[in-house]
Parts: sequence; structure tokens; C-alpha cells
Amino acid sequence: MILPVIMAGGSGTRLWPLSRSNYPKQFLALGCGNDHSQTMLQQTISRLNGLGNAPCMLICNEEHRFIAAEQVRTLGAEHGGIFLEPVGRNTAPAIALAAIHALETAKDGEDPVLLVLAADHVISDEAAFQTSVKQAYEHAKNDKLVTFGIVANSPETGYGYIKRGSAVSDDAFLVSSFVEKPDLETAKGYVDSGEYYWNSGMFMFKASQYVDVLKKYNPAIYDACVKAMQVQNQDMDFVRVDKDAFMQCPDDSIDYAVMEPLCAENNSDVVVVPMDAGWNDVGGFAALLEVSKQDENGNAFTGDVESVDTHNTLVISEDKLVTTVGVKDLVVINTKDAVLVAHKDEAQHVKTIVNKLKENGRSEPSVHREVYRPWGKYDSVDNGERFQVKRITVKPGAKLSVQMHHHRAEHWVVVSGTAIVQKGEEEIFLTENESVYLPVGVVHALNNPGVIDLELIEVQVGSYLGEDDIVRFEDRYGRVK
Repeated sequence: MILPVIMAGGSGTRLWPLSRSNYPKQFLALGCGNDHSQTMLQQTISRLNGLGNAPCMLICNEEHRFIAAEQVRTLGAEHGGIFLEPVGRNTAPAIALAAIHALETAKDGEDPVLLVLAADHVISDEAAFQTSVKQAYEHAKNDKLVTFGIVANSPETGYGYIKRGSAVSDDAFLVSSFVEKPDLETAKGYVDSGEYYWNSGMFMFKASQYVDVLKKYNPAIYDACVKAMQVQNQDMDFVRVDKDAFMQCPDDSIDYAVMEPLCAENNSDVVVVPMDAGWNDVGGFAALLEVSKQDENGNAFTGDVESVDTHNTLVISEDKLVTTVGVKDLVVINTKDAVLVAHKDEAQHVKTIVNKLKENGRSEPSVHREVYRPWGKYDSVDNGERFQVKRITVKPGAKLSVQMHHHRAEHWVVVSGTAIVQKGEEEIFLTENESVYLPVGVVHALNNPGVIDLELIEVQVGSYLGEDDIVRFEDRYGRVK
């Protein structure tokens, strides 16, 4: 049985301001891939349809847990658990947690075959993807550690490469070596030789085999992960492990921790299956333009965009009209709280401006104006020195925590839907165009008892309006410390 393990961590700063550390690219619908309405995570899950696999296991961090769970739910897909990394420790430890859990929960002594996937890749040819997975499965069942090599169609300098050795079958080769990102001339030589593939970061192997080779080649990671898995806390969809133990784990990728040491010994257990499936890791805006639908001038526009004499340009606008005149090779990204304008060939350096914003103490690198919560979302419409206005959306049946604030009062006005408000010992039922005032220090909560979204306007007034001025007493989403 194939058990997909989807790695859904990462911050995605190269696609800022679309992607932020609190809402990175794997959770965005970028208008590319086979279903433009799906996020990258949802596309990753959907392309498994028809493989006959077990429900996928997700690995993400604490901050993204509710986003991941909600996107799986809205997709209508089952999952085998969402593992929460206490801290980021790269791919080798994350896969170790999944492998140990798979062996612990396997039925009748089964040794699941893990299919390790990244949640933020675009694959346009899903049939070719599944063909490569099925080919890899035959080798993984026979105790091979399989990596997928993307058939290189250009000399890319942003990817690592896999050099193939002798053939082990019609559809697989021994791995001769893993190669770091090359310069352009070296990359041209790799592609011309036909012996190198792009390193996709996708793998397939038995759970027990990964645990065994990790124990041999990187015992520090193995020991830390085994200790971390000895304490597991189940919380709704989420599985938490021992934080202190996991923090002792070295930070290392599967390539460095396992695959490269195996190849250095000329180990015949590591094989590469070529994949030619329209793969792209969307590592920047130039790549996003490449995988997006383009007009006759090479432009890709999303949102309200009008252009004159514009060529080879990517424009994405979330909330307002964007116009371009007489430009080419640009990237223009408009979100509710930030605008990026960059030359297409320089867009890979967007991380530089993100780092500068962080140094200046700006919030935009981490959060969007629109913030998602397990009960719904809010949009910070306006703010000043002593006030803030939010538009709040609460999903049917959802409830905000029972809480109070030390520094701010709140005024809620219902725009649509129905609300049950707890105000101290009082319970108030509100409908459209009704409101309630919540003074500083009053314990309160908000519940949507209806079958449609509850929309309301919240006006906050006070000396301090930060999100950390929330004292929670009860919370159905496990956020009471």
C-alpha cells in the first residue's frame, strides 16, 4: 500500500507578497496547474486520485495547522493525520516522524511504502506522474530507495541534479551521485550529456528501510525522532510530538542525511525513476509566469487588469484595477496591503526586500491583511493610533474562543447571518443590522448558529490593539494555554 507523506512546511518568501510566512505558497491558489481553483496543497492531494493509496499524511508546522486542515476538508479528502513539527528541522527528521508513525500504526505487520511529496509543486501531466509513481512502487517494494529525477529540458541553475548510473530496468537507473546547483556552463553540460536529471525532492521507499538507513547514517536524527515520538498528543486532526526531544534533532535534508552517504558507498539500493510530467517547483515569479496561461503577447494576468502594448509580463491583482502601458518583462503583484514591481529577471531576489522589511520591523513579511483562523477569517479594513476596523467572517457552526481584553473595547455590527454573543453572564441573539458593545475587561464569545456565513464589522478602540491582548478561557480549537 502506498502511503503519501506530503511535506507542507516552508515559508515561500520568493513569492512575496502573495506568500507570507503565516500563509505560504502551498496554501495559495496561484491560477496554475490542472485546476486553477485549487491551492497547491489541494492539487498535490488531487493528483493522487486513482492510485489506490492510503489517505495521505501531512506534515506542517503549528502556525499552519488550521489552514492545512481546512483545505483538506474543503477538498473532501480523507487524511491519515496532520503531524505538527514543533520547530523546523528540514526534511530528514520530518520524514522520520512519518515513517515511525507509519510503522507504529500499520496493520498485520505491514511495512507501508511512503511516497514523499512536496505540497508546493506544479505537475501538469498527472497521468505521466502516476505512471512514474507506479514504476517506482515496483522498485520500492523490492527494498530500493527511489528518488524521482525530472527530465531536464533546459540548463537550470536553480535546481540540484541527480546523475544516473547503469540501468536497473527499462524505467530506472542506479544513482551515481547527487549534485549541487551548478553554474550555467556546467548545467548546459549536464543537460547535453543526457545523464542528469533535476532533483525533484520526491522519494519512495518502505518505512522500515528509511528508518534503518537513517539510524545507520545519521543516528543523531534517528535518536531524537524516536524520543520525540514516545510522547504523542492527539488534538482533533493534529498529532503533536515531544517538543524538547525534537528540538535536539539536527537540521538536515534527506539528501544529505541519507541519500548522499548511500551513494558515496556505491550502494545499489538507491535508484532514480525519470519523470517527464510538466514538473515545476514554482520557485519564483518567473516560474509562475512560465506555468500560467499566457496571451498572444506572453502575458499572464489574474484579477482586474487592463494593458496596452505590454509583453512577457505577469500581473496579479487581488482587489483593484491594475493597468500597464508600454512595458515588458515585468512582475506586478498587488495585494490588499502591498505592491511589488520587479523586472522578471530580477524577481528571484524578492527575498532581499523581504529581509529589509523584517529588519524594519514590518508585519507584511509574515501576515496578510486578510488573516485565516479555524473559525473563519478577518480582514483589517482600517486602523489608526487608537482604533482598528475589521471585517469578520465566521463559518456556520463555528465559535470564537471565550476571551477578554485588557486594553480594548469592541463594537460588533452584524452585516449578514445570525450571531449568538456571550457578554459576561448575558447571552444575546443578533441578526442583520443589529449590534452589541463589549467594554474593556468583559468576558465574551461569538458563535454562528446558522447555516450561512456570519459577516460582521468589528470596531476596536483602545490604547493597545495587538493580537496578543487576548486572554482565552475556553476554546474548541485547542488554543487555551
